Amino acid sequence: MKFSEMQYIRPDFEAVRATITAYTAQLKGAADFAAADAAFLGMQAVESALLTADAISYVRHTIDTRDEFYDGEVRLLAEQTPLLKEAEQGWQKALLASPYRGEFEARYGALMFLDLEIALKTFDPAIVAELQEENALVIEYNNLIASAQIPFEGGVYTLSQLTPFKQDPDDSRRRAAWEAEGRFYQEKGEELDALYDRLVKVRTAQARKMGYENYIELGYYRMGRNCYTQGDVEKFRSAVVKYLVPVADRVVRLQAGRLGKEYPLNFADNALFYRGGNAAPRGDAGDILEMGRKFYHELSPETAEFIDFMLENELMDVLSRTGKSGGGYCTEIPDYQSPFIFANFNGTQGDVEVITHEAGHAFAAYTARDMVPLENRSPTLESCEIHSMSMEFFAWPWAEGFFGPDADKFRYKHLSDALTFIPYGTMVDHFQHIVFENPDMTPARRHGIWKELLGTYMPWMKLGEIPFYGDAHGWQRQMHIYERPFYYIDYCLAQTAALEFWAAMQADRDSAWRRYLALVRLAGTETFNGLMASAGLDTPFGDNALRTVSAAAVAWLESVDPAKLV
Repeated sequence: MKFSEMQYIRPDFEAVRATITAYTAQLKGAADFAAADAAFLGMQAVESALLTADAISYVRHTIDTRDEFYDGEVRLLAEQTPLLKEAEQGWQKALLASPYRGEFEARYGALMFLDLEIALKTFDPAIVAELQEENALVIEYNNLIASAQIPFEGGVYTLSQLTPFKQDPDDSRRRAAWEAEGRFYQEKGEELDALYDRLVKVRTAQARKMGYENYIELGYYRMGRNCYTQGDVEKFRSAVVKYLVPVADRVVRLQAGRLGKEYPLNFADNALFYRGGNAAPRGDAGDILEMGRKFYHELSPETAEFIDFMLENELMDVLSRTGKSGGGYCTEIPDYQSPFIFANFNGTQGDVEVITHEAGHAFAAYTARDMVPLENRSPTLESCEIHSMSMEFFAWPWAEGFFGPDADKFRYKHLSDALTFIPYGTMVDHFQHIVFENPDMTPARRHGIWKELLGTYMPWMKLGEIPFYGDAHGWQRQMHIYERPFYYIDYCLAQTAALEFWAAMQADRDSAWRRYLALVRLAGTETFNGLMASAGLDTPFGDNALRTVSAAAVAWLESVDPAKLV
């Protein structure tokens, strides 16, 4: 079914609560497994309907944040959903205590119960008001960013629409674009500081009401982390600083040389990778989507079926428009067994990365769309990001179709970006740990912490010169910090796995694809560590993975003819 034809049905929250309570009683009173399973499948339908309403309203709201109806619906769901959690928790406890647990595990897998145990650690009825406040603050942040109207060269642009100017080969024009964007964030700086301060405090209040020392442990449970700890993440951080920061620093020094700029680079100069301009996709959005169809048709029968389904059912909204929320994402609409891709095409390399990255998520969702239970359709988020980031690398042989004569420039920059991204993403995560360990920190001190971390993880960046970014306030543009604490390290863990897949592709592309497809088909039936092992990948929590991929990437980058990098 086309997305425009999908019906949004506002949940009747009182009826939903009553239904959950009834299924909980049915499960507790079940005379045999068949009766217990019937209650379980009934709850699956309830959960699917709630997720569908949430997804449809959220997509339509982010497509146009000025739409008053869907703005109201998103706010309504954000207010009412926490009120269902007590009833949902009653169901979860009953399922965990069921005398038929063995039969459930035999049919649906044991991981579901481990995840249920974690979910019970994320909620207490005492924090409902704080959850509602948190949801409202996230919506406020999202709408603030979406409202950006930035004057530049006689026009007015959203943040996404300004991006091509921020990569312009002309030094003065590029810098002017960065300064224009910086001024927008500067003007909203106090508001952004206040929003984040309230979010930190309301999340900390939830944690303390539930008996946690601070929000970090609760935040990890909310992310569903079921096989690694904060200590493992700290080991990963150490490996990033030891193995990857020096490699990334070398990449940027070479970039500075190509540009004829002094090292370290300011933020505006860092955005230009080649003196002659960054690789740009050929054609308009329609051309990119059509090339995407060709790529997926030639990649495998499974991806061919998937991309036709997406395009024929209007399951992508990719054009940047006034009032549209920033960024990009993929979500699932379970009642319609459909993924949906949201993006903001702007004529840059990122447009192609959307048709590979977000479609990597969507392909995984499409592959698992018939799985029962719902919990098995998706792994934890760092594993989801393996699907998307690896798909970007599987698209390399089709780079000529997307970029024409700039294909080599794209591949070189894409690999370089992966190497420089992991330190940045790790810094985002480290920043959040420090903030939630010190929730009463002033806004000024938070900016100071970001500045200190830049020196550790991104020593190639020069402060000063560029408003907002040069003042070490740039963390405020990273929406994950506001919307989903501790998510960002998932990208870094997944990028490490994707680089392992990339290295495997260099040796045997067909074998790497078979391993990837097998991993996707496992969906959420294994933990992150289990999925890594199943695909024959090294864990990122030791030294070997980053040391190995760093060496492989350096060797590949050095093999490229410098004459192509202009």
